[in-house]
Amino acid sequence: MSTAPTVVVHRDAQLLAEAGAARLVTRLVDVQTSRGSASVVLTGGTMGSAILAAVAQSPARDAIDWSRLDVWWGDERFLPTGDPDRNETQNRAALLDAVPLDPARVHAMPGPDGPQGDDVDAAAAAYADLLADQAPRGEATPVFDILLLGVGPDAHVASLFPGAPALYETERSVVGVRGSPKPPPVRVSLTMPVLRRADDVWFLVAGADKAHAVGLALSGAGEVQAPAAGPRGRRATLWLVDRAAATNVPPALVRVSSP
Repeated sequence: MSTAPTVVVHRDAQLLAEAGAARLVTRLVDVQTSRGSASVVLTGGTMGSAILAAVAQSPARDAIDWSRLDVWWGDERFLPTGDPDRNETQNRAALLDAVPLDPARVHAMPGPDGPQGDDVDAAAAAYADLLADQAPRGEATPVFDILLLGVGPDAHVASLFPGAPALYETERSVVGVRGSPKPPPVRVSLTMPVLRRADDVWFLVAGADKAHAVGLALSGAGEVQAPAAGPRGRRATLWLVDRAAATNVPPALVRVSSP
């Protein structure tokens, strides 16, 4: 079962990052309190790293038991480990290297320096196998606690771009992406069915250049035209946006507007 989207508007990108960080800490602590461990799917992009950096600066970050957190990625640029353009590299610099995570629970997507070499389809299949290993019996992936997504000006999410063949994928959980309209052209991405395998889906969006995409995704567009319209959480679907990105949001969807 999926949930209808709710939009929370913050004054600017900085407040969005700080409020998103507080929300993330609170939710992870709640999940760990009730179940012992938690999982999060991270995203790249400016806001994805900004929220992690805000968590790193928060005194509340130590409320999370980092050793009982599974970290996944929604997509990755198919570049070698440590490349500054990899989402993993940026997320590590923002937060992950500063907290006591269990390395065995940090599930980075392979790059061309991995065991599969420069075969992006084999790398995607390897990540799919890793997801299946952590999934409930008979299922292809875990149910994630929180899945974070950025949104591009073209309304893409993860590395699923408007009109791309990957948007029609229903069998595979992870795909290799070639010819991405945004460099680099080769990537690895979760597929749309997996982006719906989370209790909470949170979109993190700031900037006037995203306003059209946000409005499109929230105004009834299909996911082939606007991939951001597709992911929905089982418990909650939250759009955490700043005022500049919110100018085309249908007013009925706005729950909170911060000062």
